Amino acid sequence: MTEAPDPRRSAAPPAPTARQEVSSNRLFRATLLWSAGATAVLAVVGAVVGYAVAGTSGLWSALVAILLAAVFLGLTAGSILIANRWYGDPLWVPIFFGAVMGSWVVKFGLFIVALLVLRGQEWLNGPVFFVALVVSVLASLVIDVVVMLKLRVPHVGDVSLPTLADVEAAESRPDAGDGEPGADTGAPRA
Repeated sequence: MTEAPDPRRSAAPPAPTARQEVSSNRLFRATLLWSAGATAVLAVVGAVVGYAVAGTSGLWSALVAILLAAVFLGLTAGSILIANRWYGDPLWVPIFFGAVMGSWVVKFGLFIVALLVLRGQEWLNGPVFFVALVVSVLASLVIDVVVMLKLRVPHVGDVSLPTLADVEAAESRPDAGDGEPGADTGAPRA
């Protein structure tokens, strides 16, 4: 004897839900792309100016400073983009903060290691290194401001707001109220 299939139960597994895109991802991608372009331009200009000011040591000092700035500044945006892949997951918030805080710890460790390795190097020209680092950081800040002003991210872009049909459907359900006498039904009070 065979049983009739239950129409409420489907034989096929439910379709996987599409991964939601966080609205700020466009902003961080644009920041990384603009920063990569600015780093390339700064590397060429820094190498030429560094070589003109201090020879080969100036060239390498400028390139190392610009590369360090690019790595440090790209880690935060990159970690946010990676963490946003889990958006919609119940563990997204801990994953997000763990990734961002982890990238800051990595940046701090890299900064200490870079200082220890570069300290006392005879090929390093301190003034060229410092100026190239400051110019790189300032360029990154300008890029961040320009990207923030140019790209529009909605205030409620990652939230599904109810439509008029949703509100009307909720009001028409018999279980919409809590059933207690004197419960607020949304009518104005006299």
